[in-house]
Amino acid sequence: MARDRSLAALGLDVVPALQPLSYPGRPVPGPSLLTGEALLPLGVRRLPLGRWDVAGRSLDEVLGELGQAPVGRRHPVVAVGSNASPAQVAYKLTRLGIPATVPMVPVTVRGIAVGCSAHIGRVGYVAAAPCLAPSAATSLVVSWLDPAQLRAVDDTELPNYRRVLLRGDALAMTTPSGARLDHAFLYVSARGVLTDPATGLPRPGGGSQATLLASLLAASPRLRGLLGPDPASWVRKAAADRAVRESGTRVFAEEGWALRQPGMPPYGDGGLGL
Repeated sequence: MARDRSLAALGLDVVPALQPLSYPGRPVPGPSLLTGEALLPLGVRRLPLGRWDVAGRSLDEVLGELGQAPVGRRHPVVAVGSNASPAQVAYKLTRLGIPATVPMVPVTVRGIAVGCSAHIGRVGYVAAAPCLAPSAATSLVVSWLDPAQLRAVDDTELPNYRRVLLRGDALAMTTPSGARLDHAFLYVSARGVLTDPATGLPRPGGGSQATLLASLLAASPRLRGLLGPDPASWVRKAAADRAVRESGTRVFAEEGWALRQPGMPPYGDGGLGL
C-alpha cells in the first residue's frame, strides 16, 4: 500500500501564518516536490535538478504532467524562515489561486546564518532574516518558484524584506547531489536583524518563537507594557493592531537592538550581487 504523502499525514500541515507561535513551522525533511497538500520525495541524482527522480519519472516529466513549469523556467529562492515550511508555502500560494507545485530542496549555504528580523510581522511573530556569517555553513531550503509564484511570495515579504540575488561565486550553495548553484534569490530584512543585548551580535533565529518572544519581553519593560505579559498575548495584540506592531518595531530600534549589517544588501555591495 502506498504511503500517505499528505502534509497532514506527514505532520507538516501546521501553517505559521495561522498559528503564529508555531513559527517558523516544520521545513521539508529532504528533497521534495510540494504538490499542494502533498509532499513527494525527490530522488537525488548527479544530474540537473529537472532529471531528479519522482516515483520513477523525472521531475520535469512530473511537472509537465501537472501542467506546471519545468525547473529551467523557475527561480531558486533561499528560505531562512517559514518559506522552508511546505504548509506555509502552500498557504501563501493557494489562497491566491496559484498552484502550489514547488520543488523544495535543502541546500548548504556558506556565509549566511539565520537571525531575527528587527520588525514585528503582520500576524504577530518576529520572523527570521539572514545575516552575514563568513564561517557558517547553514542548511537552508531552496524552493524553485515559477514567475507567478515568485511574484506572490514577493508580495508576502514586502515592505519588510527585499529580494536580492546571491551569486554562487560569492557564497557557495551546494545541493545534496554535490552540485553548486550559480545563483539564487534571498529575502533580506529591510529593518536589519536583532542583536543579543549581552553580546551585540546578531541574535540567532529559526528556533522556538515562544522562547524568542519571552526573551524579548524579559529584556524590555517597554515591550512588556505594549505586548506582554507573555508570548500568547504578544501575538494576539500584535496581529490585531498595526499601530502596536509599528510601535514594537520602533522599540527594537530605540533599544539599540536593530543591526544593519555593512555588506548585506540592501545596505551595501558586499559582493553578494543585486
